[in-house]
Amino acid sequence: MVVLAASIVGKSGKVLVSRQFVDMSRIRIEGLLAAFPKLIGTGKQHTYVETENVRYVYQPIEALYLLLVTNKQSNILEDLDTLRLLSKLVPEYSYSLDEEGICKHAFELIFAFDEVISLGHKESVTVAQVKQYCEMESHEEKLHKLVMQSKINETKDVMKRKASEIDKSKIEKNRSDKGGFGPLTSMGSGRIENSFSDLSISSSGTGFGSGSGFGLSTDVDSFSTKPKGRPTASATAPPKGLGMKLGKSQKTNQFLESLKAEGEVILEDVQPKLGQSRTAAPPLTDPVTLTVEEKLNVALKRDGGVSNFDVQGTLSLQILNQEDAHIQVQVQTGDNQAISFKTHPNMNKELFANEYKLGLKDLNRPFPTGQASDAAGVCLLKWRMQSTDESMVPLTINCWPSSSGNETYVSIEYEASSMFDLRNVVISVPLPALREAPSVSQIDGEWRYDSRNSILEWSVLLIDNSNRSGSMEFVVPQADSSAFFPISVRFTATETFSDLKVTNIIPLKGGNIPKYAQRSQLITENYQVV
Repeated sequence: MVVLAASIVGKSGKVLVSRQFVDMSRIRIEGLLAAFPKLIGTGKQHTYVETENVRYVYQPIEALYLLLVTNKQSNILEDLDTLRLLSKLVPEYSYSLDEEGICKHAFELIFAFDEVISLGHKESVTVAQVKQYCEMESHEEKLHKLVMQSKINETKDVMKRKASEIDKSKIEKNRSDKGGFGPLTSMGSGRIENSFSDLSISSSGTGFGSGSGFGLSTDVDSFSTKPKGRPTASATAPPKGLGMKLGKSQKTNQFLESLKAEGEVILEDVQPKLGQSRTAAPPLTDPVTLTVEEKLNVALKRDGGVSNFDVQGTLSLQILNQEDAHIQVQVQTGDNQAISFKTHPNMNKELFANEYKLGLKDLNRPFPTGQASDAAGVCLLKWRMQSTDESMVPLTINCWPSSSGNETYVSIEYEASSMFDLRNVVISVPLPALREAPSVSQIDGEWRYDSRNSILEWSVLLIDNSNRSGSMEFVVPQADSSAFFPISVRFTATETFSDLKVTNIIPLKGGNIPKYAQRSQLITENYQVV
């Protein structure tokens, strides 16, 4: 396929935008475009016209025509595909599809056409990629502007210091003219001023204060007065507990402020406090703690059905003291027959199969113990469940994009199973590259737009019997329906598919039953609608 030119032409024949892709004379291109309005006629259903030398492939856009001029050997199917992609780009750059709007954004449209067609041949790109290529910023230009701004700020600082020095010299000259202090001034007013300040000279009668016969009260007060523009000693002294700072911290702060002004999100470095826990999990306080954790991996089809459903669970044991390590754990499993359990190699498999007790093969060997900060624990039991039954999915997502004019209306709804109460639910919907945040018209919960990654996050703190279903509606510029997939989901729950529970702790060497606690958690590891 060879595209000779791409143009936007008015119904009257006026050429609004034209881009030439091959080496042809300007007169030749203008002649071809001038002949186009006379060839299309009226009442024709097809969208191409062939002449002796070229083929016109066109598409009406309201009161305009989007036109491709190709040679007759070109593949018309590829021409129509290229024309279709260009027709999606025009509303992205010109919201008003009239002559005035097209002429206003002519350069942006020409740049977009260049990304789609190169040397007469179509490039393999999408609308989102074309917008990304056209909106790329120059890192060198941004860096140059920051360097220039830094130089301007440094020049201002130098001017302030010079003005402060001039004010200081004027004040010192006035002091030297008062008389009686000429020799002292010649010794260096700065040192005298600092010395008097350190000695707390004032008119209160302390130290070398007034009434001591020196008669220095008024003049000493004038020495202790700081000139304008110069910080006081307490202000210039570094605060206690702080180390040395680098000299370029001001430039770094200016760079960060510039990025913040452009809308970038800057994460400040926070130093960890002493004694702060390294993990988010609460510290262990009970002598024995058992943790049931299940990780959920789900891939749902956008049109309904399940392509992948996988649950992997573990039971971990944590013991604080050595005297509580000679134990066996009595558990109770749920009624889910699709779950297969597997014990640790050091565990007594027959004991678990017959009595649902978890104990070591060697009864004289204790379980490992750890400190309260050790969050790993010892894995006693693992299980796995796989299914294709959609009723087992705790949360289903339905996304319905529909285009109308230059906008795409997206309606998303969730339906939660009554098996679980879901907490901290976040539904992340990818969006095409946008200039502004989407317009959200209705939502059950809260939303946030991540402009850097072009993702709309829908958050619901808790899904229980009061809100098993919910919906959200938003509007974006016209986009393909595939741009809103895959949708990612995150949540947690305190219930699990296995419904595994610890019913008792059995001490093997007598004594009291140690106090124990059980934690259960279901988390999403990879949960998507593809």
